[in-house]
Amino acid sequence: MMKTPEAFEVPTQVRDMAEKGVEQARKAFDEFVVAANDAAAKVEGSAETMRNGAADLNKKALSATEESVNASFDLATKLVKAKDLNEAMELQTAYVQSQMQRFGEVAREMGEAATKAAADATAKK
Repeated sequence: MMKTPEAFEVPTQVRDMAEKGVEQARKAFDEFVVAANDAAAKVEGSAETMRNGAADLNKKALSATEESVNASFDLATKLVKAKDLNEAMELQTAYVQSQMQRFGEVAREMGEAATKAAADATAKK
């Protein structure tokens, strides 16, 4: 004949320790989830800021390119109407000077925009 097993009782101290362990593990996990969500939000914010900064730089570059192409077409139109080689050389010289000046301005603007984008991304961290 089989004996019926006796009821097994977990001592109160062991049960209390196990409950505290589970509570501590749950609390630690909840804190981990909060920290992970915070980190993900910061990364997302920085990435969005960088995307916005890159989009601004792209717009500036596109605008500068469009300006330059339009200036080139203007020069071509003026050169076609030039009366002599002297006038053509003067037009070309004025064009090169204005393009070099504009290039310096664009480089400064692009540098400022890149610096701002990097500062904004860093500030979001």
